[in-house]
Amino acid sequence: MIVVGVETSCDETSIGITRDSKILVNLIASQEKIHSRFGGIVPELASRAHLEKIVPLFNTGLKETGLKVDQIDVFGVTNTPGLKGSLLVGAAFTHSLAYALCKPIYNVNHLYAHIAACFIDKNISFPALGLVISGGHTNLFLLRSYTKFIPLGKTRDDACGEVFDKVGRMLNLPFPGGAHVEKIALKGDENRIKFPVSRITNSLDFSFSGIKTAVYYHILKNGIINPEDIAASFQKAVTDSILIKIEDALKLHPVKHFLFGGGVIRNNYLRNKIEEKLKEKNVRPIIARPDLCMDNGAKVAIFTYYLVFEKYKPDPYAINVLPTK
Repeated sequence: MIVVGVETSCDETSIGITRDSKILVNLIASQEKIHSRFGGIVPELASRAHLEKIVPLFNTGLKETGLKVDQIDVFGVTNTPGLKGSLLVGAAFTHSLAYALCKPIYNVNHLYAHIAACFIDKNISFPALGLVISGGHTNLFLLRSYTKFIPLGKTRDDACGEVFDKVGRMLNLPFPGGAHVEKIALKGDENRIKFPVSRITNSLDFSFSGIKTAVYYHILKNGIINPEDIAASFQKAVTDSILIKIEDALKLHPVKHFLFGGGVIRNNYLRNKIEEKLKEKNVRPIIARPDLCMDNGAKVAIFTYYLVFEKYKPDPYAINVLPTK
């Protein structure tokens, strides 16, 4: 089964093509240069860039795989959550193409697709836990199967990646700040500054705004002295907050496997601490490959494949040529 996945939820335009759940191509057009001078994502510019890139990217995907357009069996497209204008570009393109080719199409939740990046590992046992840690989201799920996600917790304020970028801005680092914070933290003392670790009791929700505010007031009072120590101490506080919720989730839902996706999980410090914690708990971490952590079409295609495999109904507004439940 040839599946095309389309991703335009924020500032990456991406086309992924899979044969079943095996990735054939995963093309991504980044908009980092467009938005870096503004210090953040400009929604209007993101939408325009998607419009410029999506058709050439799709054609390149067909060329690199050697496929003809009529060989595509099914389409999947991110439809939520994300920037409305960006989502609209991907949805309009994919629905139009699917309609013209009389092919079924599936609308895909962006967060579920992040976890689906882990599904290239064929040894997942369910139920499992899944955690998305990205620039816009920090969400915890209980997975009953490849397609059945039960929300357990989410951030009550800023997302994890969001606070990394904001602290990077406070430290006068380039945008996006997360990778630069991680880089200078390697030279810092993580125990030099005691930033607060959020602990929301009786809940699996996350909160990172308090840590961000503490960094702000520390800089306001002391200036940007020893930025490496600030970055390292901040990174430790955020990671400790996440580890607390991982431990709480395992107490309520003992599982064998814990899946992780999203751009922030590429942070090596965070990955290592998570692996250490889960080793203590005798739980196997399944962490998405670094190239599949960012927004990409391949993860959308993988999740779409499992929707088809488990006989979910395609979008009712597209032509339905598949057996349904």
